Amino acid sequence: MPVQPKLATFPAIRGALKFYQIASIITGVGLLLLVAEMILKYTPIHVELFAGGSGGLLWFATAIPGPDCQWFSLFVPTTNTCDIVSTGDGLNISLAILIVHGWFYVVYLFACFRVWSLMRWRFPRFIVLALGGIVPLLSFFMEAKVAREVRQYLAEREAAASTPLETPTETR
Repeated sequence: MPVQPKLATFPAIRGALKFYQIASIITGVGLLLLVAEMILKYTPIHVELFAGGSGGLLWFATAIPGPDCQWFSLFVPTTNTCDIVSTGDGLNISLAILIVHGWFYVVYLFACFRVWSLMRWRFPRFIVLALGGIVPLLSFFMEAKVAREVRQYLAEREAAASTPLETPTETR
């Protein structure tokens, strides 16, 4: 029989679940923004998003492929170097999305670890939770599933703990 969480840890589990849900949503949105940014940057369009600088408040700048770069060398490994040079100035929002998602993924991993350890799940469950921050849309599905499972488990355990144990009656 697997080890179950103690009733005394249920308030901590509820807090960890709320933290996990918030971290999961923020990480999922950041990952979707990151995927959109990568599609814009690494397809033949070569677009980056900037704020401020010479283009105004919010603007797109193209990234120019280097002189040895062919359009197919972005997708097929070749021997020539293909450097993409940004033409924008100001705050590179594309880079900021990448950095913010990377750091918030660490927070998301901590939230996953907290729920996983308090619920005393097996290790493969932690791996699946952690994948939510790197597989697009998975964090949204995992957040809903984990929240439903944890709440149901806590409710069942509390209901079982609140019912008095029946003592067998003697029959004569």
